[in-house]
Amino acid sequence: MRELADRPEDVPAVFAERFNSGDATALAQVYEDGAVLVERPGIPVTGPALFAANGRLQNLGAPISVRPRHVYRNGDLALLIVDWAIDGTDRDGKAVHIEGTATDVARRGPDGRWRYAIDNPFGLRSQQVATEDAADPTS
Repeated sequence: MRELADRPEDVPAVFAERFNSGDATALAQVYEDGAVLVERPGIPVTGPALFAANGRLQNLGAPISVRPRHVYRNGDLALLIVDWAIDGTDRDGKAVHIEGTATDVARRGPDGRWRYAIDNPFGLRSQQVATEDAADPTS
């Protein structure tokens, strides 16, 4: 598995690889302590709620793909604009398609590795097309 990112522009790829591995512990390492995830627009979560929200998406069993659009760095902080999609079939054989353009903040830690401080997957836009049972992956 890929090491944590040495450069902010690599954080999304590390996230995707670890998300797609299904290893929740490896995915959690992509976040700094105290990180915030905007689970749904206007709903920020942290700690166990952050990991539970990611776990619900991971448990769908469909892979995520990411495409960084912009990365703006200022010292140990970086703003990332990233197009992403979870597209495929869930564990029950139902079609899943969730996409968005994330507005994220990454920070370089004392170890030189970059991690998410704020993960806002629906920062710019989102679209979700799925079966009725998979319509809300966060419930």
